Amino acid sequence: MKEKLQELLKNSYSPYYKFPVSAIVEMKDGSIFNGVNVENANGTSICAERNAIASAVSAGYKKGDFKRVYVMLDSGEFGTPCFACRQVILEFFDLDDEVVSVRKNGETKSYTIRELCPHPFNAEDLK
Repeated sequence: MKEKLQELLKNSYSPYYKFPVSAIVEMKDGSIFNGVNVENANGTSICAERNAIASAVSAGYKKGDFKRVYVMLDSGEFGTPCFACRQVILEFFDLDDEVVSVRKNGETKSYTIRELCPHPFNAEDLK
């Protein structure tokens, strides 16, 4: 995934904060969906993770079809999803699924959704 994530970074639209991010969502059937961050002058940017998830949903995938999220920052550091992305991830992934942060050198750190969201707010909280 490292090479694909690095290639995707080139597609990031980040003229304001200069903070390119790429993401790949892996589905349980082996399909993958790509995402990059898309900044906007008024601050209503689209994060790479939500972009990739939205692509999968647009292709017909549903909650329970998702397996793993890979994330890469152009800075070369480890990164994790922002809190807006974590909430969307909670909507589609199981708590034991993984978010894998990939550095440009190939080093990885994996987190479960449960680790990133220890006190989740989900559909059960709306009842």
